[in-house]
Amino acid sequence: MKKARQFSKLIKKHASYLGFLDCGIAKADFLEKEAPRLETWLQNNYHGQMQYMENHFDKRLDPRLLVEGAKSVISLSYNYYPEQIQEKNSYKVAKYAYGEDYHHVIKSKLFALLEFLREEIGNINGRCFVDSAPVLERAWAERAGLGWNGKHTLLIQKKQGSFFFLAELIIDLELEYDQPFTTDHCGSCTRCIDACPTDAILPNNSIDASKCISYATIELKDNIPLTFKDKMEDWMFGCDICQDVCPWNRFSKPHNQPLFSPKDSMLEMDKRDWQELTEETFKKVFKKSAVKRTKYAGLTRNISFLKEK
Repeated sequence: MKKARQFSKLIKKHASYLGFLDCGIAKADFLEKEAPRLETWLQNNYHGQMQYMENHFDKRLDPRLLVEGAKSVISLSYNYYPEQIQEKNSYKVAKYAYGEDYHHVIKSKLFALLEFLREEIGNINGRCFVDSAPVLERAWAERAGLGWNGKHTLLIQKKQGSFFFLAELIIDLELEYDQPFTTDHCGSCTRCIDACPTDAILPNNSIDASKCISYATIELKDNIPLTFKDKMEDWMFGCDICQDVCPWNRFSKPHNQPLFSPKDSMLEMDKRDWQELTEETFKKVFKKSAVKRTKYAGLTRNISFLKEK
């Protein structure tokens, strides 16, 4: 047990050195409470066209099926709150996509953490996850004591708000485990529910993704349904409405990761610039960006939908 405590302290210290906002550790086990919630969510088709959410149901609930002999799930958060935001007269990009693709930036840090542990402790079997595999990251972050799931389903931390990425390192090493976060500090506040223009936020900390602006502008491959007309509030990639109105985000502080800083050209573009967007400009402005996920055709589809009155 003494070694487990020492190893846990070592992990958290190095995670902080690598720039992570917070780090918590939970025992790798079956997510019993989340199983019926996930099943009901899928049965109600709240995942829309995201068929991949139906895959690997068992793996989403048990990390031991992802990493042989897994004993610990290390959850980490990484700040992405920007110092500057886009011009007011502009079509908007969600803040998480302002800079380089977070998958690559954070995964490299996770690999560095895993390599450090192997050097300091010995042979460790483990895998790194950054929103790229069947891992219920918010459930694990809550179990690891990082925060609570707000009504908008995003994890909230008292001193940081919710503008951060989550990542996991699942390893076959027994560690000292943190106490789960069990208190919901949202209380009777319903600002995120009231502010959502498409009524995507449901009771009991759930969301109908098929109604979400982020889903419509990123995940949806078909034409955007007319039910979204005049409700998207100029969001052309993702949406931050529920986070922007959350009282806890008054504690958000700008990140210090240069790779997450937006290009000046993106911040300066107004609606007319976006309406005249060429594929060449798209490639320059969003080089290495998560926005490339929707491709030029997808982004111009979103802009055209917003433009039409």
